[in-house]
Amino acid sequence: MIDVILTDGRIYTQTSAGMVEAVAIARGRVVAVGTTADILALRDTRTVVESLRGRTVLPGLIDAHVHYQLTAQALSAVDVFEVLSLDVALERVAARASNMQPGQWITGGGWAQGLWASGAFPTAADLDRVASQNPVYLRAKSGHAGWANSAALAACGITASTLDPDGGEIVRDAEGNPTGILLETAMRLVERRIPAPTVAQLADMMLEAQAQFHAQGLTGLHDYDDPSCMAALQLLRERGQLGLRVHKNVNRGWLEHALALGVRANFGDDWLKIGALKMFADGALGPKTALMIDPYIGEPNNYGIAVLTADEMYESMSKASAHGLPTTIHAIGDRAFREVCDVMERVRAEEAARGQTPDQLRHRVEHVQIIHPDDRFRLRDLKVIASMQPTHATSDYPVAERYWGERCAWAYNARWQLDQGVVVAFGSDSPVERFNPFEGIAAAVTRQKNGQPEGGWYPEMRLTVEEAIAGFTTGAAYASYQEDRLGRLGVGYYADLVVLDRDIFTTPAHEIDRILPVATMVDGQWRYGGLD
Repeated sequence: MIDVILTDGRIYTQTSAGMVEAVAIARGRVVAVGTTADILALRDTRTVVESLRGRTVLPGLIDAHVHYQLTAQALSAVDVFEVLSLDVALERVAARASNMQPGQWITGGGWAQGLWASGAFPTAADLDRVASQNPVYLRAKSGHAGWANSAALAACGITASTLDPDGGEIVRDAEGNPTGILLETAMRLVERRIPAPTVAQLADMMLEAQAQFHAQGLTGLHDYDDPSCMAALQLLRERGQLGLRVHKNVNRGWLEHALALGVRANFGDDWLKIGALKMFADGALGPKTALMIDPYIGEPNNYGIAVLTADEMYESMSKASAHGLPTTIHAIGDRAFREVCDVMERVRAEEAARGQTPDQLRHRVEHVQIIHPDDRFRLRDLKVIASMQPTHATSDYPVAERYWGERCAWAYNARWQLDQGVVVAFGSDSPVERFNPFEGIAAAVTRQKNGQPEGGWYPEMRLTVEEAIAGFTTGAAYASYQEDRLGRLGVGYYADLVVLDRDIFTTPAHEIDRILPVATMVDGQWRYGGLD
């Protein structure tokens, strides 16, 4: 029995069928595509027939790098995302503090000091002026720095005598006192003391976020948060409320637990499944903690921070590989990228000795924000996936130019990787960037944000619309071992799709980020909107 037929559209299948008019759906899968007349001939008395009225349809979009829990929590926290001044950030904290009882934590995030006139890190004293009676903690947009007030530092016992943790730094003033800025692993000194929501509360927050993901045309996510997120996802699944397909990665701190349970890649089902081991090689561009071969411009002694040594990454990756888990490693700086590739080369040799192919263990490098030209063929040769975020390029380029200068010729370059035959999966890194995939597609196609820079930042790195869509569909599906059932609208594939308010293939490139989904379908059911 055919459950649903969609007719009279422009359906981009990403198969040899090309663009078709109609699709037939049964039991959550595509069973036929073709002309409206041919597909209508398959209907029976119970089939629901809906007209697309000429609208364009894409395969469901998959965000290959999301922090689901952090995104859900950010939606209810103080929003200082990309505010253009310290004063605006403080105004928003003050407004929240006015509605809080003394002693209650105030959290939020999204600030980026590189957007402010001074370019300097804020301080605890800044926050103290507007919220001295509440501990306040705001994560940076990059996710690699935290900003705490004096009450938060005191609540966590952070003083001048507190030692820097491995892979992190407590930023200090000339007298050695904490300024309120915590970098990399030092952020955990505060974050572990912030009262955590219960699993049920977190699941409710994530359910609300899911509705917003659907409204942006997203049907799947690759998540990078901790086990608390996994617990909430399982609760949503038990409730019958999980309407996104989630590829759940395992952070390094829980690797031994996963291996003790015998968990391997792809354990689960197509709603919730285990992905890869996740590790951090370095920090990020904004706080200047990305690990570089040469120092940051104007800071001859700053090469960034190594969150893990090469030996530590190798030990964990080798162990995971031997137990059936691929690895995905965050690498933003060019030295971090080089060290990660060196580690992956060693592990690839071990896998080859066991008779395993690269297709069996699909390792990834997350971000690939800047590489040294000597390493330009590494991902191709190692058959490693480039998991990249197009909006990072368009958000970061002014700061990248300031800190990296001419090295930016090899930064944020998905064009190069695609030309070498590397599989590229696209995502947002939400809540670091907004999770609107059309902003990601527009960024990849134009290399601009709000029309700047004129002509695009390194315009030779621009992608076609089709290539950008592939990053959010077929590339992401391959990265999650689901390329035979996700990312296309072919026979046998899941009926995960998004209906657009305009044709993405004829819309001017600078207007792609304004595209709005009319309806989003997952597993043959409308999860957002619908057809009139």
